[in-house]
Amino acid sequence: MATTPTPVGHPTAGSTPEIEPRALRRCFGRFTTGVTVVSYHVGDQIRGATVNSFTSVSLDPPLVAVSLARSTQACSAVADVPFAINVLRADQVDVALQFAGRTRPGLRITWDIPAADDEPPTLADAVAVFRCRPWRRYDGGDHVLHLGEVTAFEQRAGEPLVFGDGRFVSTGLPLLDGPMVLSLDGPPSPGWVGAAQRFHAMPDH
Repeated sequence: MATTPTPVGHPTAGSTPEIEPRALRRCFGRFTTGVTVVSYHVGDQIRGATVNSFTSVSLDPPLVAVSLARSTQACSAVADVPFAINVLRADQVDVALQFAGRTRPGLRITWDIPAADDEPPTLADAVAVFRCRPWRRYDGGDHVLHLGEVTAFEQRAGEPLVFGDGRFVSTGLPLLDGPMVLSLDGPPSPGWVGAAQRFHAMPDH
């Protein structure tokens, strides 16, 4: 059934529509993302910031991008020092909140500290980590887009933490539907798999 989009501004001839920031932010939130912590050293201290504006950029050279608010300490800090992107596991909501400024008393965080001084610290329990060195920065309005060149990475077992519509969720079951379900990392699944999943999801009554 078709739905009618909710308007957030009505432009008049020759004018620019007014954008309401909170409404725009809610609309942005419809795009579900993973959750990461950007970690780095300031002197001998480990710092971090929770970020969901993260994406891969290039394989050659290996580049990733993270968007950081200009008002944050992380934004200026990672301009000149190596940093890491830590992809959080589904049960690491407390870690996400800790580095989002909502301190969790008693929370224990385990770090992997590399031997080299020019390598950033990483979260020991993240499902994936990317160690990076600063590559480029770009103006992004009230944010700065930081591109990092990946110098090392590691993938670990576990489901990633997901954020969408203003709340944390887990990935749950994969969406298996259609005559042949495509996979980038393996053979396609037959159509009966999707049918079985739909049957399993039916209510008991």
